Amino acid sequence: MLILAKAAMALLLGFILAIITGVILIPILKKFHIGQYVCHYVGERHLKKQGTPTMGGLIFIIPVIVALAILYINGSISISHNLTILIFIFISYAALGFYDDYTKIKYHNNKGLTIFTKLLIQMIIALVFFYIFMSNGGKSDLVISSLGITIPLGWTFGLFILFLLVGSSNAVNITDGLDGLAGGLSAIAFFAFGLISWNAGWMEGYQEVAIFCFLLVGSLLGFLVFNAHPAKVFMGDLGSLSLGAALATIAIITRHELSLALIGGVFVVETLSSLIQIIAIRKFNKKVFKRAPLHHHFEVVGLNEQDIVRYFWVVGLILAMAAVTYGVWL
Repeated sequence: MLILAKAAMALLLGFILAIITGVILIPILKKFHIGQYVCHYVGERHLKKQGTPTMGGLIFIIPVIVALAILYINGSISISHNLTILIFIFISYAALGFYDDYTKIKYHNNKGLTIFTKLLIQMIIALVFFYIFMSNGGKSDLVISSLGITIPLGWTFGLFILFLLVGSSNAVNITDGLDGLAGGLSAIAFFAFGLISWNAGWMEGYQEVAIFCFLLVGSLLGFLVFNAHPAKVFMGDLGSLSLGAALATIAIITRHELSLALIGGVFVVETLSSLIQIIAIRKFNKKVFKRAPLHHHFEVVGLNEQDIVRYFWVVGLILAMAAVTYGVWL
């Protein structure tokens, strides 16, 4: 019952702080004309969203950091090296996304930072992650518990960390194309990882990592109050990159790396649809989908934006609960 009470407290605290942050932040974003640039090829419905405030990821990032600080000062949580890694990655990718968003707003386009610059920064972040993780007793093995397989990766575990961070952050970024889509799916994913983290009693700071997850779920629910259709604010790269990187980080420190592919199944499919479309066009000069990623394909086919979001949420919830059932119960 204590675990349930702590989870409920974290959800409520995150939600309330997010609502307060949103009420204060959105008028500020409007005042300084921090608006979303929309590409012309996404369709007339999306062109109407031009100028909608972006960088709304602050609505769930600030509450999580503030709540953790309050809980730490109050003596309710302690700072473990795993929580340190998680906070570092969360803030680092938020900063990277902030700079990317700022570049887009400054030059009035949707290009942002170059691929090389992004990758270089992410390599540095991954190296810091790898150093803290290994210096505190982390093992550089890939464990597939269901098959009883342990694969020693050695120093290449650092590359594995980089791959998951880059892949997961970009997957959430690609999915962030409809009102409430990425925010809702992320809330589901972090809820699942919160349950998994609380079951990882062998891990140092497992309760704090779980509380982080539930704080973020509550904050994301608060964010959805402003981001659900019709969206009053978008999370921007600042939000999507930090969410994806945090998901990958939790998967690594809880040793549920493969569960990430199932919990974030919709993110994976969205990314694969974009990759398949790019390859098909460049190699065969043909389209597999009407438009990529997949959510835009369903839009072109004629589905309503809100229906697409609901269907994707349902699929995401089913996949996440299947992963929790296996990872916690079975």
